[in-house]
Amino acid sequence: MLRVTESKLPVRSTWRISYFPTCLVTCDLTRSSVFRYAKMSSQTMENMKSDIECSEVLPLSSSYEMAMEALSSLITRQKRGDRSSVGGKYGKLDRMLMYLKILGLEEKIAGLKIIHVAGTKGKGSTCTFCEAILRECGFRTGLFISPHLIDVRERIRLDGLDISEEKFLVHFWDCWNQLKEKVTNDLPMPPLFQFLTILAFKIFTWEEVDVAIIEVGLGGTKDSTNVIKEPVVCGIASLGMDHTETLGDTLGKIASHKAGIFKHQIPAFTVPQLSEAMDVLQQRARELEVPLEVAAPLDHKQLKGLKLGLSGDHQFINAGLAVSLCKCWLQSTGNWEKLLKNANQEDDMIEAFLRGLSTARLSGRAQIVYDTPLKSYNVSEVTESSFGDLIFYLDGAHSPESMDACARWFSNAVKGSRNSPSSSFVKVENRVNGYIHHKKENTEESNKISKQILLFNCMEVRDPHILLPQLVRTCASSGTRFSKALFVPSISTYNKVTSGDSIIPSDLSVRDLSWQFNLQRIWEKIIHNKDVVVDETSKMDKFHPLNLPPYEFLYEDGSSSNPANKSLSFSAVMPSLPLTIRWLRDCVKENPSLRLQVLVTGSLHLVGDVLKLLRR
Repeated sequence: MLRVTESKLPVRSTWRISYFPTCLVTCDLTRSSVFRYAKMSSQTMENMKSDIECSEVLPLSSSYEMAMEALSSLITRQKRGDRSSVGGKYGKLDRMLMYLKILGLEEKIAGLKIIHVAGTKGKGSTCTFCEAILRECGFRTGLFISPHLIDVRERIRLDGLDISEEKFLVHFWDCWNQLKEKVTNDLPMPPLFQFLTILAFKIFTWEEVDVAIIEVGLGGTKDSTNVIKEPVVCGIASLGMDHTETLGDTLGKIASHKAGIFKHQIPAFTVPQLSEAMDVLQQRARELEVPLEVAAPLDHKQLKGLKLGLSGDHQFINAGLAVSLCKCWLQSTGNWEKLLKNANQEDDMIEAFLRGLSTARLSGRAQIVYDTPLKSYNVSEVTESSFGDLIFYLDGAHSPESMDACARWFSNAVKGSRNSPSSSFVKVENRVNGYIHHKKENTEESNKISKQILLFNCMEVRDPHILLPQLVRTCASSGTRFSKALFVPSISTYNKVTSGDSIIPSDLSVRDLSWQFNLQRIWEKIIHNKDVVVDETSKMDKFHPLNLPPYEFLYEDGSSSNPANKSLSFSAVMPSLPLTIRWLRDCVKENPSLRLQVLVTGSLHLVGDVLKLLRR
């Protein structure tokens, strides 16, 4: 068994924190060297317990909501696409270095052994695979990814688990108050992503992780994470057209930003790219004397019968990149030979790598959630067989390339459910990162009428004229067609940070739905191949008072629609997401023979909101 380096701290050490908000008393953060163990496998993750002993005046939930309010005050843009309003005379990276100096983190960050990953799509999955692999190799891991779906703590993981509320609060208020004391007109408080990046660095250095896997937020050159001066290895995932308002309107310009994380003579890996992007990456690598290699996609035969923990054929590309990054990290840190001593060197893929690849988890990316209706109704006399099936397929795809991958995954998953009478699903529970796997038993699959439903929203900076046709074309090419499409506003807003327990606003049903009606018009034009007039006022009044379609809407065949008579039986605009989830649950309750397979996509905000509602 591979042993990681022993802690340099004494067996017990106490860090006195005096930087809590005034409503909280001082607390002790006590660390035990028990964390410097030889192996933290997926089998022991659930047994990990918090090592923070903290006494509080307010309940933990109250102090956590205070932290969310504080984080919300750091949001400098009202919506995606707005320019940041951060003042001061310093640039972003200059400010980052100054913040790190205030917190005494400059030298400590230099001691982290970092894997730094950029890319348009797949960088979060690549980082997740890397973390799982190296954790299974016996190392203490830190993972920083974005965005979060339900709770901001998802962005910072220790040994595969979201950081606990206790640890988060201790480090959060320490950072917050130290930076607040140094605020000037020239150096304001950092914006949200910068603050969370700083917080992750602080947590990873304090926890003495063996490896820190850091996902770039946006671009690369000017990203807040690019204060990393000497990573062990860098990775560039698949590149495509996204964030063009910031990174440029060509693939070459975008690739130039991504290559900004390359450091002089530090090894780097990428995946097969279009020539326009690859040429830029290779040119930048030559300038910095970077040994750049192209990682081949993983072959399913290398998994020896196992399945990747993240679904979708595109994940074989991300897994191949992760394997190359991890091998390079192990070799550069002098751990590869040690690891091979305990492995069969004739194997193409060592056991620890296989365990990591097969147990990696990332919410909201090609995730299937089977909704348990009994949890939604206070009825003791009914059984699960009294209801139809309601299955959510969640993927936060929001670019043309990721939408294509999402459509292929959904089509394959739907086909698989037809062929697998007892397919596995994910049931929402309060376990490791919120989800555990189960087997659904005794399901009368052959008696169910399956209907594929689209639940969609996207941010206004996205182009639904590209996203929706891409989704329809790719699904249709695999024989999958949507019975209905539901367009719904998200709950979360761009200018507020909430937690999994935050109160859902009560005025959701009075939101402006003009964007959703625009999406509906685009959808109906795709289906009918001609423009269809949407009367927004009469359409919403028709389903008064709840503005919801009758249950029969899902049962009827959309092929009988008549665009000349404004009959839009292929789609509906829903007034709010909570009402939509309730309505879908009612539909399967009313019709036990129905199986609704709902694809939730277009926005990670929407996916996160759905997951949050399904947990309640």
